[in-house]
Amino acid sequence: MDVLDKYKDAWNQQPDNSPKISKADIYKLMHKKSSSIVKWIFIIGILEFLILNSTYLFIDFNEAAQVYRDMGLIHFAYIFQTITYIIVAYFLYLFYKNYKTISVTDTTKQLMDNIIKTRKAVRNYVLFNISSGLLLFVVIMIASVKNLEVSLKMPEMIGITIGIIIVAGILLLLFWLFYQVLYGFLLKKLKRNYKELSKIDELN
Repeated sequence: MDVLDKYKDAWNQQPDNSPKISKADIYKLMHKKSSSIVKWIFIIGILEFLILNSTYLFIDFNEAAQVYRDMGLIHFAYIFQTITYIIVAYFLYLFYKNYKTISVTDTTKQLMDNIIKTRKAVRNYVLFNISSGLLLFVVIMIASVKNLEVSLKMPEMIGITIGIIIVAGILLLLFWLFYQVLYGFLLKKLKRNYKELSKIDELN
């Protein structure tokens, strides 16, 4: 039984002369829950960005840059990193904007629309992170194979290609599971809130 059903039962069981639970009361509850969830999405996004980038504190930039130079990917690395930071910053801005918007929303329809926008933004953010991580892996693998100092025959090339595809598939699954754990629970709660808000008009 969801929260709204419990309110319906309480509504129906109240004596006629007792104060009724109003649609406004239920809206306030859903609004508070949704605002809290979106705030946590923004906080987790910030923490994810800070934690993942904290690894640079333990990396020698010159050595890392030299590795990319040896593979012929130094320009790709700079461009890829710059674009990634810009897009991630944009998504974090969206998360913050959605939180601020939901915080001052005052109608059921607006709240439902903002929940949809938030869920869409999170899904696109996860899709971007998975896709960019996969792209980086594939590019590095291809560059590494091209820089091998040995001549590869066709069966060996096929084997390496299959190996890259398998590893890429495993990484894709791991990325997906990581983001399901990180954001999946919050998105499910937002979806549940959306469904409960859609039932408010059924109350009399």
